[in-house]
Amino acid sequence: MASVTYESATCVFPGSDAPAVDRLDLEIADGELLVLVGPSGCGKSTSLRMLAGLEHVHSGRILIGDKDVTGDEPKDRDIAMVFQNYALYPHMSVEQNIGFGLKLAGRPKAEIKARVAEVAELLGLSDFLGRKPKALSGGQRQRVAMGRAIVRKPQVFLMDEPLSNLDAKLRVQTRAQIAELQRELGTTMVYVTHDQVEAMTMGDRVAVLRDGVLQQVAPPRELYDTPVNEFVAGFIGSPAMNMLRLPVTGGKADFGGRPVAVPAAAGDGEITVGVRPEHMRIVADDGPGVEVLVDIVEELGSDAYVYGHLADPAAAPGAEPLAARVDWRVPPRRGDRIRLAFDDEAVHLFSVADGARVQ
Repeated sequence: MASVTYESATCVFPGSDAPAVDRLDLEIADGELLVLVGPSGCGKSTSLRMLAGLEHVHSGRILIGDKDVTGDEPKDRDIAMVFQNYALYPHMSVEQNIGFGLKLAGRPKAEIKARVAEVAELLGLSDFLGRKPKALSGGQRQRVAMGRAIVRKPQVFLMDEPLSNLDAKLRVQTRAQIAELQRELGTTMVYVTHDQVEAMTMGDRVAVLRDGVLQQVAPPRELYDTPVNEFVAGFIGSPAMNMLRLPVTGGKADFGGRPVAVPAAAGDGEITVGVRPEHMRIVADDGPGVEVLVDIVEELGSDAYVYGHLADPAAAPGAEPLAARVDWRVPPRRGDRIRLAFDDEAVHLFSVADGARVQ
């Protein structure tokens, strides 16, 4: 086991002027499960491949433990990687697939058999050791790919969107198994996903990237409660945070007749007010807030969400559509007019100029 450190690590693809990963500074503790998350093309998989030695580091360096591995070949880094497409050998049995790396390393047959049996027991694959990959379900194939990584006992596990080929129910089950397995093994793991729900439920910490630049790294709750900028606030959370662009006069922003206090440092002009859907609430027709026409109602059993547009778009420019969590027992219907307000303590404020957090 070992820690991982990126020190101003930068990767630039041939023919491109903009770095795919730009001066990444990130420390991952020994035994930590860190999730890299962000939209497509943000540099998360490239960051992982730099650590694996599959992408060139143009400047900066990467350390595993105290060893600088920036120039090392992948085989010399003592890492194991699980890919999105499993990469199993179709002509080999489950037992042969799991033990293949040990066979290449020249380990004795008895040792390979014992370690494969141990890993198979851990992953619930003992009854499938004689099967070929084509006879397995998607979840079982993913566990075989994980077993092939675990059996080598590497210092660091790398996982590149390993659940994206699974159906929704199986993804939920498998991500819980991966998180539990990582804690049981105590091995450092770097996990890449574009699914922010997956990131929030698995990671000890979550690192959010945008256009190759690290935006914030923090435990999931901290990311949710105190995002450092408008991008992180909008990316983390489902449904996404409502963003309301409001005019500021005399240290107050106006939301449908309800004043919102703005720090003096923000000055007058405009401010972006962020409010999560669970902090929006339906109020009386004559109360402060904005009138919303309901476009969509999502009933999810124990939760219900409404999405709508402002009856008067000038009341909060940029707030289209607005999302709110409502009483699942008596949700509004499509086409209804409702009035929405929010709790003062739930407000996030961001600069219109650069999106940075103001409060």
